Amino acid sequence: MEKWYANIDNIIENLGGTNVYLTFALKAVAALVIAVLVWLIVKRILSSFEKRTKNYDFFRNNEKIFPIIRKALFYGLILVIGTYLIRLFNVELLEKSFDAFIIILLASPATDFLHLFLSYLERHFIGKKDTKIDDIVFDLLNKFAGAAIYAIAIILALDIMGINVMPFIAGAGIVGIAIGFAAKDTLSNLIAGVLLILDRPFEVGDRIEVWSAPTGSATWGDVIDIGLRATKIKTTDNIVIVIPNNEIMKRDIVNYTIITSKIRIRINIGIAYDADLKKAKGIISAVAGTSDWVAKEPAPKVVVRNFGESSVDLQLRVWINDARRRMDVIDTITDAVKEAFDSQGIEIPYPKRDITIKYTGSSGPADAIPKKH
Repeated sequence: MEKWYANIDNIIENLGGTNVYLTFALKAVAALVIAVLVWLIVKRILSSFEKRTKNYDFFRNNEKIFPIIRKALFYGLILVIGTYLIRLFNVELLEKSFDAFIIILLASPATDFLHLFLSYLERHFIGKKDTKIDDIVFDLLNKFAGAAIYAIAIILALDIMGINVMPFIAGAGIVGIAIGFAAKDTLSNLIAGVLLILDRPFEVGDRIEVWSAPTGSATWGDVIDIGLRATKIKTTDNIVIVIPNNEIMKRDIVNYTIITSKIRIRINIGIAYDADLKKAKGIISAVAGTSDWVAKEPAPKVVVRNFGESSVDLQLRVWINDARRRMDVIDTITDAVKEAFDSQGIEIPYPKRDITIKYTGSSGPADAIPKKH
């Protein structure tokens, strides 16, 4: 580059002769003319290359790559010509400021290129996986990568201008510690959010148990967003609950769909002691087998759980193909079992009391002794 500058100076000095001002003017005009010509040639080459590469999938799927290259080359050309003009007028302080300004400008194409690279990785590698957490990770990278590049550019620019950045960095560290103590809950949620993204106890779209749901409302829902500070869950009552990530990390997480949407549910059913147990089991199994939501394999199973005070407690265990149909299956099977028991004469017991009245004489009853059965 220094040789290039020297050649320009020699040519212009021969043209300008002994007139110093004319020589300076010719050098400045020549530098600008050369810059324009170089830029036109570069644009022509890039346009030609862009047309020839349209048939390639890489360039067709990454159309922003050529605008980024143009921007970077344009800023580079400004750096070369601007540096030459500044040296021409021998303003050292202006040269340092100009170089610092160009470094900050170059942060823009660098950020664009990094975003393009992350998008390429997301489409061709991470995008092929079923998990949705990677989308969140790349979204965070896209947000913070640009800030990191600009921060580095600013530090380099200040260093070029001769400003010692170490006191600023040390001061920023002290301020960061103070802010950390003042906002420890927020930082705790941010750290928990990062751990959730890395550990992946659930993903966007999973159905999980919600322990903080309003009283009387649904206690499970679908994860709709995993942020750095909080996670949003939409319950089956269409209520969105925002839970701080720090609270989630403190509790057991019940995920119904992390491995598969197929789960087993249990339905408790009681029959009277004098009912035909074998017949009741057959009726319950037959009813469960008619449901479209119940999986055929493993087959429904009915077991005796307990001998209650007034009933033999049975439990139907069935596998369903969609965990989100849990309550629908329980409701449908319960209704169908009640109708089948009524038609087959199987009694569903309820608490009863027999009252025995004892007479002690002509004065009337003395005590009423209830008997529960």
